[in-house]
Amino acid sequence: MLIVALYASAVPKLWTETIEEHRAAVRQAIVDTTAALVARGGLRSVTMSQVAEEVGIGRATLYKYFPDVDAILHAWHERQVGGHLEELAELARQRVGPVERLHAVLAAYALIRHEHHGHELAALLHQGDHIAHAEKALASFVEDLLDAGVQNGEIRSDVAAGELASYCLHALTAADDLPSKAAVRRLVAVTISGLARGDSESQSRSGE
Repeated sequence: MLIVALYASAVPKLWTETIEEHRAAVRQAIVDTTAALVARGGLRSVTMSQVAEEVGIGRATLYKYFPDVDAILHAWHERQVGGHLEELAELARQRVGPVERLHAVLAAYALIRHEHHGHELAALLHQGDHIAHAEKALASFVEDLLDAGVQNGEIRSDVAAGELASYCLHALTAADDLPSKAAVRRLVAVTISGLARGDSESQSRSGE
């Protein structure tokens, strides 16, 4: 242990960071290459030998990063989901009103669903902890935007923001099967119209 500790302290930080950057680059190349191979030849056509050859590394090196093709594909999907979530979070941070931000987030979410529905990889991999985390995070910042809209009087307050967030996200799953982006935009408009403060709120309260 003493020798290991002395060795670790003697390794220059720059060299260590370079090694880590190299490993990250190799991992990314493996993931990108595997996704490209699947897109080109189909999900079941890809082997670890093929991935190693395409990336330009040995099979032994490849196995140091991933145990099998399924693990690579799960890493690819986790990266895709994380990228989409960051895109939506960025829209939620825009310097505009909460309803404008909400519209932007829901429109982007619906288009993501529309564009990726039916993708062989997404259909296979749409499960796991990263999906649950992404869904929870998305619901949370949609709820925050709804709360802000309630505070400034633009969003109805007769239904809890958490329930409205669930309504929005479930309603927009219909984007999966719509024929065009124009149809997706119409769906988003209809969904958001149900959130507006107005007659619907007063009618709901009168029926309590």
